[in-house]
Amino acid sequence: PPPPPPKLQGPHPLSKWTIQALDEMLQALVMDDMNPDMLMLQNFLEIILPWLTLSEKGYEQARTLGTISRLLRFICNFPELSNMMEFSVSGQLMGTFGLFCMDPVQEISTRASEALHYLFKILVLQRNPRDCPHENPEAVGHSRSQRGIPALCGRLLFFLQFFKKYLTPGERADMIMTSMEAMTTASRHDSCAASKMLKCILKDSIPEVGKVPEIIQYICDNMNNITEITAQTIVQKILYLLAQTYTDEVILTLTKMEDQSHKGFRRPWEILASFPQSYKVIMEHLLQRLTSNQRANDQEPSQRTQLSPLIATRAIYELLLEPSRRIEVQAFFPSLFMALLFQISFLVVERSLDITQDQQHIAEWLDPVSCTVEALKTLMRSSGYGCYVSDIQALGGWALLTNPEGHYDGVTLLARTMVAKNCWHNCPIFSLILRILQELRYTNHLTALVFMTELLRSRDVAAIVDDVTVHVLAGCFQYEEPATVKLLLQMAEIFAKHGNMVKWGKGQGHALWRYCHLGKGRLVRQLCILQPYVLNCCYSLDNDIVVETFLVLKCLVEHLTWRHSASFIIQLTFTLGPFFEEESEYLRFIAFEIYGALLAKVKRRVLVFPLKYQILNLVVLLVLHLKDVNASVAQVRGKALESGLQAPVLMHGDHQSWVVKTLAFLSLQVCRSALCHTATTLGWYKLREVFAEKDVWTILKTLLEQETNKALWFLNQCISLFKSPQAPIRQVAVWFAGQIIPILRVEETKELEEAHTALKYMQKDPDSMVSCLATQTCYILEVRERMRQDSTLTSCFCWRRPWRH
Repeated sequence: PPPPPPKLQGPHPLSKWTIQALDEMLQALVMDDMNPDMLMLQNFLEIILPWLTLSEKGYEQARTLGTISRLLRFICNFPELSNMMEFSVSGQLMGTFGLFCMDPVQEISTRASEALHYLFKILVLQRNPRDCPHENPEAVGHSRSQRGIPALCGRLLFFLQFFKKYLTPGERADMIMTSMEAMTTASRHDSCAASKMLKCILKDSIPEVGKVPEIIQYICDNMNNITEITAQTIVQKILYLLAQTYTDEVILTLTKMEDQSHKGFRRPWEILASFPQSYKVIMEHLLQRLTSNQRANDQEPSQRTQLSPLIATRAIYELLLEPSRRIEVQAFFPSLFMALLFQISFLVVERSLDITQDQQHIAEWLDPVSCTVEALKTLMRSSGYGCYVSDIQALGGWALLTNPEGHYDGVTLLARTMVAKNCWHNCPIFSLILRILQELRYTNHLTALVFMTELLRSRDVAAIVDDVTVHVLAGCFQYEEPATVKLLLQMAEIFAKHGNMVKWGKGQGHALWRYCHLGKGRLVRQLCILQPYVLNCCYSLDNDIVVETFLVLKCLVEHLTWRHSASFIIQLTFTLGPFFEEESEYLRFIAFEIYGALLAKVKRRVLVFPLKYQILNLVVLLVLHLKDVNASVAQVRGKALESGLQAPVLMHGDHQSWVVKTLAFLSLQVCRSALCHTATTLGWYKLREVFAEKDVWTILKTLLEQETNKALWFLNQCISLFKSPQAPIRQVAVWFAGQIIPILRVEETKELEEAHTALKYMQKDPDSMVSCLATQTCYILEVRERMRQDSTLTSCFCWRRPWRH
C-alpha cells in the first residue's frame, strides 16, 4: 500500500485513483477467460495477507482489508469460478477476518466485516446457491449503522452458523489454527478476540474437523506461550472436545509426542483428566480399544485410525496417574482390571507380540507386557489398593504373572490376595466375569475361570451366587479343555465346602439356623445343576480329569446329607460300579472310599429300591476286593502315585514294596469299612462282626449260609467278576461260584447253564489256580446234571441232599 497521504480537507484524488487502478488491475489478473481463477486469487492473497497480519499500522491493515473486500466483491458476482476446489485458504481467511471484525478501530472492523460477508457469499454461492443472501444494505457488514455489542453478537451468531454449515473439515481446522496463533501473540486484544471467536464456534460441540494431529501438536507446542486465562480455558476446551470426538487421533498424537520428547510430558494428560465427563468418555473408548483384540471374531470395520491395545494401555496408564479422578477410577475399576489382566494373559500366554506399523515407534523403548503390568499396578494404587501391590510383589506374584509357565499361578495369587484382604471390588469383578463367560466370545476364558475360582472362596462373593451363575458355569463345560474342566470341578468342590451360600441374618443363632435350613437347600439346588456335568467327567479320556473328578465327588459326599441329596447319592452309586474294577489302583481306592462314605449317609429307614438293589449287587464285589493287590511296582509309580497319591515317589527297592503293601492295606481297610456300612444299611447285624474281622473265605461262607435265598444273585455277581483283571479276585470268584452251584434248586437250570458256559471259558484262564478251580467246578456241575437225570428216570423219590463243600 502507498504511504498515507498528507492531511487535507478531503480524500486526495491521487490516492483514490491509485486504489481504483490497483483494484482494476487485480480484477483483470484473477480473470481466466470469462471466469475468475481462484488459484490466482490465492496467490495474490498469500502476498497481501502479511500486510494485514504482520503490520502494526492501522491504515495499512484498513487498506489491505479494503483491497481484499473489493476483490472478493468483484468475484462473488460470477456464478462460476475456476479451480474453486483447489482454493484452500477459506478457513484461514475466515479466521483472520473474524479476528479483525472485533478490532477496536471502527474502519478496520467494518472493512473486515465486509470482506467476511463477501467470502461467505462466494462460499455459499459455490456450495449451496439456494442459501445465497441477496445484496442489501443490512447484509453488507451487518449494516454500518450497527455498533457495539449488538453488532458483535450478530456477527458471532452468523459466524457460528456458517462455520458449522458451509466450511469443510479442513477449513474448520485452518480457522481454529489461525485463532490459536492469535492467542500466542503479545497483544491482549488479539488473544481476547480469538478467545471470543473460538468460544462462539465451539459453544455446544465441535463439528467434524480435519488436521486433528496438527491441532494437537500446535496446542502442545504452544501451551506455555498462551498466558491469558480465558485463552487457556478455551485451548483446554478444544483439547477436551477433540479428545471426546477424535480420541484415537488425539491419543496417538500425544503418545508420539511423548516418545519424541524423551522426557516428562504430563500437561496434556492432566488437561484431559481435568474434565470428569471427558475422562469418562476417553476411558470408555480406551477400554473398548483394549478389549477389541480379546473378543473372538469381533473386528469392527472402520476407515478411521484405531488405537492398538498397546497404545491404549499406555494412555490408560497416563490418565490413571492423575490423582483427582479417583472417584471415576473406582467406577471403572472392575472393567479396567479385567481388561488389563486379559491383556497380560493375551501377551504372555498367546505370545501375540507382533509389532504393527503404528507400534514401531513405541516398541523400541516400551515392552508391552511390562507396560500392561505397570498399568495394572497403577490402577490398583489409584483405587487405594497400594498395599495389595506390595503384598503381591513380596510373594513373587508379578514375576509369575509375566512368566508363561507360571502365569496362571500369578493370576491365582492375585485373586487370592484380593480375597484374603476382602477387596471391596470382588463382587463387581465377579459379576463382570460372569457376563464375560455368558458371552462366550472372549479368548481368555481360562484366565476368567482361574480368577473366578478364587473369588468364590470369598464369603461376600459366595453370597451372590445364584442359579444363573451355576448355569453359566455348567455351559463352560463345553470347552472340554482339561485345564478348564479342572477349574470347574474345583468350583463344584468350593460350593460343597462353602459355609455361607446365603446372606447371614442378625445374630449368630439366626445365622446358624439360616445356614442349616436354607443354605444347604440352596447349595444342593445349585449343585444339582452341575451334578450331571461332574458325573460325566468320570468318563473323560484324560486320566487326570477322572482323578480330579473323583476327588471332587469324595468332597461332595462328605459334605452332603441324604436329606438334601438323595437322588445324587443314588445316581453316584450306579456311576461308581464300573470303577471298582478300574486298572488304576488309585482310582479303585478312591472309588471304594467314596462308596464307603456314601453308604455311611444312607439310613435303613430311607433305603429305596434302586439304591437297595445296587447295594446288594455290590456285596460280593466288596468281599472279593479284600484280595485286591497292585499289579506291579511300575504300575504303582506310573499311575497311582503320579495320579495324586502323596507317597514317597522317589523311593526305590524295599521302599517301593512298602508303598505297594501300604496301598493294598488301605484298600483292604476301605473295603471292610464299606462292608460294615453295607451290613448296617441292610440290617445284617449278625454279619457285621464277620465283615469286620474275618477273612474272605469265612465271610463268603457265612454270607451264603445267612442269605441262602440270594444264592442265585450272588452267583451272577461272581460270574461278572470272572473278567476281573486281578487273578486273586478271579480265584475267589470261581471258588465262591463252586460253593453256590450245589445248593441251587433244580428249577434254576437256565442259570446253571450260563454259569457252566462261563466256567468252561475260565478253564483257559492264564492263572493256573483259576483254571484248576474252574475245571473242578465244571466237573461238579456235570455230575449234578447226571444225577438229576438218573433220579428222574429211576424213581419219583428224589435224593436232594445239598452239597456244601
